[in-house]
Amino acid sequence: MLVYRNKLKMLKEEVNKAIEVLQSGGLILYPTDTIWGIGCDATNQDAVARIFKLKGREEGKSMIVLLDSENKLDGYVNEVPTIAYDLIAYAENPLTIIYSGAKNLAPNVIASDGSVGIRIVKHPFCQQLIQRFRKPIVSTSANLSGESSPKNFHAISEKIINGVDYVVNLEQEDLIEKHSSTIMKIEPDGRFSFIRK
Repeated sequence: MLVYRNKLKMLKEEVNKAIEVLQSGGLILYPTDTIWGIGCDATNQDAVARIFKLKGREEGKSMIVLLDSENKLDGYVNEVPTIAYDLIAYAENPLTIIYSGAKNLAPNVIASDGSVGIRIVKHPFCQQLIQRFRKPIVSTSANLSGESSPKNFHAISEKIINGVDYVVNLEQEDLIEKHSSTIMKIEPDGRFSFIRK
């Protein structure tokens, strides 16, 4: 029971620290339901630009956005196809869906065709963070552009670790190799296709 209480206390403390950084336009390095991610306020254009710069990534490439609940999708997508809710509910693995008609997000998070990739997270830290921050956050793999995505914390380069404002102190010793999410694209009429399985 004591171990559980300590874990909850630590989780709360880390969420508080991360929120402070996000509110000030900073970058965090944090564990997700897939691989470790670099994150920021997904509505803050300057913060998003800092991630592109840190990764050495072209600004034209969009980044994934995380939400804690599918009920919030319509705040960031003009029209959410009904099938999206079924896909989210029945997905066995973490699922990122690319939607047309993104809104209320930093312009540099949105792709040139107006679409955005959004994942509903089930990870306890991410869920609490987004719920309490009350905004979506960016999640992009914690690697320099052109390098492979790190499967765990120990595979993240020093340049990335030193380039963020806060490294979340959870799951750093976890050696389990994690993988990126499945990515699907849904058209407004409900047609969908796999981008990455």
